[in-house]
Amino acid sequence: MGLLAGAEHASESFGEEDSDESDSPVGYNEKKKVPLTREDKKGMVLLIVLYLIQGVPLGLAMETLPFLLRERLSYSKIATFSLCSYPYSLKLLWSPIVDARFFASVGRRRSWIIPTQTVLGSIMLWMSFSVQAFLDNAADRIYALTVIFTSLVVIAATQDIAVDGWSLTLLSRENLSYAAMCQTVGLNTGWLMSFTVFLALNSEDFSAKWGTPVLTLSAYLRFWSIVCFGVTIWLILVQRERKEDLSEDETSITSVYKTIWSISQLKSIRSFMIIHLTSKITFAAHDAATSLKMVEKGLRKEDFAAAALLDFPIQVVGGYFIARWSRGDRPLQPWIWAFLPRVTIAFFAAVILWNFPAPPITAGFFAFIIVFRSFGEMASTTQFISSGAFHARVSDPIIGGTYITLLNTVTNLGYTWPRFFVLRAIDFFSIATCEVDDTSTSLAAKGVECISEQGTALCSAAGGKCVMERDGYFITTGICLSLGLVVLVAYIVPTARKLQALPLTKWRVAV
Repeated sequence: MGLLAGAEHASESFGEEDSDESDSPVGYNEKKKVPLTREDKKGMVLLIVLYLIQGVPLGLAMETLPFLLRERLSYSKIATFSLCSYPYSLKLLWSPIVDARFFASVGRRRSWIIPTQTVLGSIMLWMSFSVQAFLDNAADRIYALTVIFTSLVVIAATQDIAVDGWSLTLLSRENLSYAAMCQTVGLNTGWLMSFTVFLALNSEDFSAKWGTPVLTLSAYLRFWSIVCFGVTIWLILVQRERKEDLSEDETSITSVYKTIWSISQLKSIRSFMIIHLTSKITFAAHDAATSLKMVEKGLRKEDFAAAALLDFPIQVVGGYFIARWSRGDRPLQPWIWAFLPRVTIAFFAAVILWNFPAPPITAGFFAFIIVFRSFGEMASTTQFISSGAFHARVSDPIIGGTYITLLNTVTNLGYTWPRFFVLRAIDFFSIATCEVDDTSTSLAAKGVECISEQGTALCSAAGGKCVMERDGYFITTGICLSLGLVVLVAYIVPTARKLQALPLTKWRVAV
């Protein structure tokens, strides 16, 4: 997932009676609550729908496909596929183009949202006819699969740039903090539809129990391609965009890139970038692999997905109150406080996996997993909304959505960049060998490693069983927790408290 103007536009941002508020700390005057107008509510609904469409391919790429591929591939190969999520964290590279190039007759944001959603729907429609073949031969086609889903993520990221920018004019300035809530609700809904709902309906056991047809990935992709086309047609025929009065510099790509460079040279921005790039190291192993490990230990994919679905109402309701909490005079305080539960949950997740019961999983243990996940997701949502609200307050709309995209990009990159290395580390530190009971079996299969796809296949062909002697997940988790806690206590928390006390002039550059 309000944007304050520069020092020279402070009176427009806060009201004419407070013309000198640009020298006030972030969050100043935010205690004056302004009710949501009818236009605000309509804008919030539109934002939620657009973020939802964006969340569908992201949920598939970042959650569902790794689950489906884990049955066929090693963590190292899944790490390769995880690279498809990187473009979402690097969208700043082309955001100035999205911000500056458009058709005035169509609208600054609709000029990008309409074609990106058309392309997104087209790719999903094409994939619906071939995705099963890719999954059946995942080991040989992992690179092609990665390229295809990278394309989906690039398109979704481009749509996100335009939607982020549109939020600046869809909502009133006094209620722009709700943009982060809209992003949370929309993205999480699309994400959970692609992850939770799909995995449940894709399960043969779930289908047999509830009498529902099995939902294939092909049918799911086809459905959402139709939704993309439908919403796009509505944007073309019904939705209109407020005209913006733009200067020549605001439509110059070169000027925008220069402005981004100037923004990145601000001491406050550099410090904030370092915070975002290092703040998620502590629970990087938990975020990347705990869910996969629980399924590996015997928790069914559909049960895990159901647990995630039950979290959603808590996140939606909690997200609303967190958005209100983040409107105070210390907008980063919820983000700072949420570290304690997140670190605690990452530690105890490893403890739970170490003592994970053998299947079948009892109802009591499953209920415990649901409650445990709920606390973790609520803490994660708190950090997401709190940081998003802070971004909205310090960002300068003089370059449209590019400033806020810069901050959101660094936030996403902080989550994304450790994932590849964490998954590779799990295989690196793991030791698993093949045990074969049949003494007549070729000695070539006995004791072979069971980490790679080739070793696992050789063991299976010999009638053996892969036995984990050392699980690299626990070593990787220990490294992440130890390193992350040092950085958290020594730098992140004290620096974050200093940043939220800075006046708005410290977040501005002359443009």
